[in-house]
This record gives sequence, structure tokens and C-alpha cells, in this order.
Amino acid sequence: MFHVEKMEADDVPFAVQLSNTMNWNMKPADFKFMMKLEPDGCFVLFNDQLRLGIATSISFGKAGWFGNLVVKEESRREGAGKLLTMHAVNYLKKIGVKTVGLFAYPHLVNFYKKVGFKSDIDFIVLKGNSTISKPQDILAQAKKRDVSEIIAFDKQCFGADRRKLLEPILFDPNNLCYISTEKGSINGYIVAKVSGKTAEVGPLICSANRGEETVLLLETILSRLNGVEIFIYIPKKEAELLKILTRAGLKEDFYVIRMFLGSAFSKNCIYTAESLERG
Repeated sequence: MFHVEKMEADDVPFAVQLSNTMNWNMKPADFKFMMKLEPDGCFVLFNDQLRLGIATSISFGKAGWFGNLVVKEESRREGAGKLLTMHAVNYLKKIGVKTVGLFAYPHLVNFYKKVGFKSDIDFIVLKGNSTISKPQDILAQAKKRDVSEIIAFDKQCFGADRRKLLEPILFDPNNLCYISTEKGSINGYIVAKVSGKTAEVGPLICSANRGEETVLLLETILSRLNGVEIFIYIPKKEAELLKILTRAGLKEDFYVIRMFLGSAFSKNCIYTAESLERG
């Protein structure tokens, strides 16, 4: 009999092993971070005592995100994926979430449509090593005193308060964050989450009419990541940014479709994702 339980510390090795059958390069720290952010929103699917699948989710007030979903191959097409998905969605709704977002692989779009999600826009996943030079204009590296303003600016653009996600990222000394300002106020920021010789670039958030600032933010952080394998998740419609990334040495790996259950958010800005797991 299938049943879903909250993910616990002793489930993490299974979650890592199963996720990496999908070539996701997950580490124990990734799941521990998710469990710290949303202790009741990470789940394991069992058949009696046998672990079969995992799912993660996170809430940002009235907005939520459905992240990792993977089920053992031999248990697919038996309703396991739908059970995990609906369990996570129902959890988010129970705590007040009105809209749930996710990134779907193309072959899973119809699966998510059957449970009520609607397609929004395509995101390109790029990876590679940057060879870009330091831009002539210098942007300020964010300081601790900027964190509250960054979070407030992010809320205006993303449409929800992501403080619980952004604070640990911004306060991590291994990570990079640059800001763009005008008359003392932030109009854009970019983050790179650095782990050894890899870096996940995002979020990049900028006001919709700030194309030049967006380019400068991206070039600045790429120039700090030479020799590091970079991953970034960017809307397909952002043609100018895609050109910069391609010139810098990154290549398209695959693409995903952003989908929403409920009214879409993060519409009024230039936006790249923080991660595929958290939007």
C-alpha cells in the first residue's frame, strides 16, 4: 500500500541516490537545506516499508513551489507520481498557498496538466565555464546591510516574500551577490551560489525597464566565476541575456516549462530562477 511520510534525516541518502539516477547532481546538503527551509514540505513515498519516491516543496506566503519529484522506475505509471504531487500541493494549500509553481520537463507537461497546472513560459538551462572579462563599469558587491532592501526589492518583482530562502543564501560567505542602484535604491541584484568548482547563478532580478543594468549584473558575476562550472536557468524570451551567456562560453543543456496552479506570479521584472527546485 502506497503512503507518503515527511522526509526525515535517515531518508536523505535514499533521496540523493534516487535523484541522481536523473543526473541531478544532488548532494546530502541540498536535501538538508530544503528540509531546513520547509521541514513539513519534503516527502517520501513508501510501499509498506520500501521507499519508492521523493518530492519537495516550499512556501513563500501565498506563493509556493513544487520542486524535486522522482519515483523509482519500476513504480511509475502506478499513480505514485500523482500521489506525491497531490500530497505536496495539498500541503501547500493547507498552509495558505494560493498559487503553486513548478518547472516541468517537456515529457511531464501533460502529467501536470492533468492535476490542474497550466503552462506559462519556457526556461533554458545553460551550463559551462565562463571566459568573460571583467566589465569596465564596476557594480557594488552586496553587504550585510543591503540584505533587507534586496529582499524587499525581490518581493516586488517575484510577487512573494522569499526572506527564508534568500537570507541564508545572502549571508553565506561562499556566495556572491552584486547590486545595481540608482539614487541610493536597488533596481537589480544577482546571486551566485558557489560550491567548490561549481556555481548556480540566480536569482537575477531587475526592474523590467533596466536592460543595461541586467547585462552589467550578469557580466560582473560571470567575470568572478572564471574556471567554475556555471548553471543558470533563464527565460527563453530573454534573447539578449542568452547571447551574453553563449558568448561567455555557456551552452544550452535542456529546457523546462514553467507551470502554475493558480494565478501566475513573478511577471513584472527581468527574472532568472534561483533554482529548479525553488523557482
